[in-house]
Order: sequence, then structure tokens, then C-alpha cells
Amino acid sequence: MRGHDFGVPCRWDGEILRKKDAWALTSPYRRGMTRRSWALDAAIALVVAALGVLEAVAGVDSTHRQGPVWAQAGLYVVTGGLLAVRRLSPIGCLLAIVAVSTAEFAVFGSPEGMAIALPGIVAGYTIGRRVDGRRSWWGLLLAVVLWAAWSGLDPMNKNLDQRWLTLVWLAPWVIAWLVGALVRATAQATEQRRQVRQQRASRAVAEERNRIARELHDVIGHSVSVMTVQASAVRRRLGDDQAIERQALETVEAVGREALSEMRRMVGVLRQDGAGPDREPPPGLAQVDRLVAKFRTAGLHVELDVAGGTAELAPGLDLTAYRLLQEGLTNALRHAIAPTRVDVVITRTRGVLEIAVRDDGRGHVDGAEPGHGLLGMRERVSVYGGSLAAGPRSTGGFELVATLPLSDVPAAAVQQEAT
Repeated sequence: MRGHDFGVPCRWDGEILRKKDAWALTSPYRRGMTRRSWALDAAIALVVAALGVLEAVAGVDSTHRQGPVWAQAGLYVVTGGLLAVRRLSPIGCLLAIVAVSTAEFAVFGSPEGMAIALPGIVAGYTIGRRVDGRRSWWGLLLAVVLWAAWSGLDPMNKNLDQRWLTLVWLAPWVIAWLVGALVRATAQATEQRRQVRQQRASRAVAEERNRIARELHDVIGHSVSVMTVQASAVRRRLGDDQAIERQALETVEAVGREALSEMRRMVGVLRQDGAGPDREPPPGLAQVDRLVAKFRTAGLHVELDVAGGTAELAPGLDLTAYRLLQEGLTNALRHAIAPTRVDVVITRTRGVLEIAVRDDGRGHVDGAEPGHGLLGMRERVSVYGGSLAAGPRSTGGFELVATLPLSDVPAAAVQQEAT
């Protein structure tokens, strides 16, 4: 049944909304409550209450006991017990402590000792730690009220000057609130930094995916163009009696041109504002010597080892392998501390292409903000169902190892490439 009929709200709607509003007010605190937190709060309440009873009965840490022992001990048991729900309702917890304490002070007079301060200290810290915005200032206000009630109703304070001297005992409650507020602000700043890092990583992954799409468009577009040109060339060589074959090839040409047009439109959406098309042909492992030479010029001592050959790789896979090498060498140049050698190993076996970049640097530059190149490389490797491992080496330095599966290649062809 819906909550309203013919547009007229039912009484149930108001009740449900009120319940939802009440839940929304307490849900930020309920979300943090676990069995462990309940147990911790119960333990804190028990300890505070026990210390209060010891002070009331045996005078431990007490400078002046006031009124019957049972009244003072009962006050400490109640105020300590309220701390068990301090996270469920921080402001309500301290408000109840102030109300109960003020009532006991008014009837029997306020005692002096640490048991008076402990419940307010814990509750004030909880407000500063868990309550956001202006509502957290209620912690300071209630602390002042509690101090005023304790100081004003203490029979040991004979005049106004003595009451003003007790202002120093307000400091523990204020300090507890400030510590809680500091912890809350630190936690919020940490969470904000985490969210910013996550947003940057997500943006970097999206940008890398767009780049992959544009580069694969160039690779696939070249292949489709070749197919279309070859189909056109074959069609022109057909005789007059091959009308069926000519019609099939004309269909291949038309579909190829339509595919190229659609791909251009799709990649046009992915391109950034003001970024023109890339006129350079996509790089591959055929240019690996040139790539290594650039990093050698930049100051890296790079050793290249190619085993198994790199011929006849799929164009997209060839481009991915080149980008992996480029990223690995860039990381070694930017982040490795005083590397003396960088080993680049390209190994092709039956069905697998492995690319490894290893340096012997002492670590990474302290304070350098981590980049998102590795995230982009993982995206590229995942396109081809490969794996990427990057991290410090047990012997020192850093390594990046990528494994890319290949389509089935005859063993004789691989052996011929290796020789």
C-alpha cells in the first residue's frame, strides 16, 4: 500500500518521515557503533564509576567529601554509567551528567576530587571528537555550566574570590574538548586527502582509457583501411562474369568505410578540448633501440636484452609493450635514487611476451608524490588479459614486470625469430 491515496498524504507519511528524521540525526553515531566500541564504552563507564565509588567510600584522590556517602557514590555511579552511551548521543550524555550533578550538588553540596571531573572529561572529549560544526560548541557550554554549578554549590568556597580561583578546574574539561576536536579535524583531513587521491587516481585511469582508445583507433583504423583498399583492388581485377564476387567485395568496401567513419566520430568524443589528431604512426618494439637511446642521453645506463624476437606482433599489443617500456624507464629516471644500471629484458616464448625493467637504485625520492603511470599501465595490460607486477626488489632497486599473452604462434616461427 502506498503512503497516500489520490494525492492526499496519509497520517502514516508524517510518522514515517519523523522516524526517518530521527534516524538521520543519530545515524552518524550509530554507524560507528560496533560490538567492540560498545564493550570499550562499557569498560570506560565501569572504570570511571569504580574510581568514583572508591573516592566516595575510601576518600581516594578526594580533597573534600560532601554529604552522605551513598549520595556521593550514587552520583559517581550514575554519571560514570552514562558514559556507556556517550557515542550514541554525545551531547545528551554530557547534558545528563550536568543535570544529575547539579541536582546532587543542590541537595547535598558539591564535593571536591577527581571523580567529579572524570565523567565530564570523557563526555567533553566525545563531543569534540564526534560532533561536527556548531553543535560541537555545546560541549564547551555544558562544561562551563558544570563548572559553575560545582563551584557555586561548593560549601568550601566562602566568597567570590575563592569561587573565581576554582576557574582553573575548568581547564581539564576544555582541554578534553579541544583534544577531541583536534582528533576529529585530523581524521577529517586524512579522509579528505584519501578522497582526493582516489579522485586523482580515477581521473588518471579515465584519461589513460581515453588515450588507449585513441591509440587503438589509429591501429584498428590502419588495419581496416588496408582491408578496404585490398578489397577494392581485388574487385577491380574481377572479370565481367564475376558479378556475385564483385557485389560481395563492394559490400566489404562500403562496410569498411562506414566503420572508419563511426570510429572517427567515437574517438572525436574522447579527444580533449583543443587536442588535435595524432599525426605520428603508433610506436612499437621496432623503435625500442631509439627509446633506449633517449634515456641513455638523459643519463641512465640502460642495458637492453631481447630474446625470442619481436616480429609479427599484433599492432595493439606492440603498442602496449612499447608504452610499458616507456613507463618503466620513466619511473627509473624520475624516482630511482642514484641508479647505476637499468636492465630492460624483452622475452618472447611460445604464447607469452614478458617485459621487465629493473633498476638498482637505493629507493624512491623522499616526499615525491606518486604518479598514476602504473595505474594506466595496468589498464593497458588488462585489455590483453595480461598481468603487471611492480615493486621493490629484494636485492635493492625497483622492478616492473609485465606478462602479455600472445595468440598461438608456431614454435618454428618463434625459434626462427630468436636466431
